[in-house]
Amino acid sequence: MKIYNGNEMLLGRLASRVAKDALLGEEVIVVNCEKIIISGKKVKTLTDEKERRKRKGYPLKSAKHTRLSDRFVRRAIRGMLPWKSTRGREAFKRIMCHVGVPTEFADKELITIEDASVNKLPTLKYIRVGEIMNHLRGKP
Repeated sequence: MKIYNGNEMLLGRLASRVAKDALLGEEVIVVNCEKIIISGKKVKTLTDEKERRKRKGYPLKSAKHTRLSDRFVRRAIRGMLPWKSTRGREAFKRIMCHVGVPTEFADKELITIEDASVNKLPTLKYIRVGEIMNHLRGKP
């Protein structure tokens, strides 16, 4: 079982690493999902997210977008998996995301990825997933 710390990590790079481990048969847990970072200007990221939620055809059959940080991150990880195959669905079941650090994982070693760190960004333009969810009137 691998436990990744999402604190100050870039969402796409963390999601691809987690998806790769899950496809290899590992149980993967991501903690501190509200502190994961999305790069880009805050205003553009927030408007893009609002537009994505507003864009729907028939409301009863359209996509449901969550306002919870851990579910948002899990959905991003699902985008890195071959979801339509059985292998991808089985891998998705092995992934769990949490807001904060649950007590059962507090004493365990958390993995931080150097390639996915916010220090790799050339600019300081980013926003945290928790801030996006707060802006959309959800829980961080």
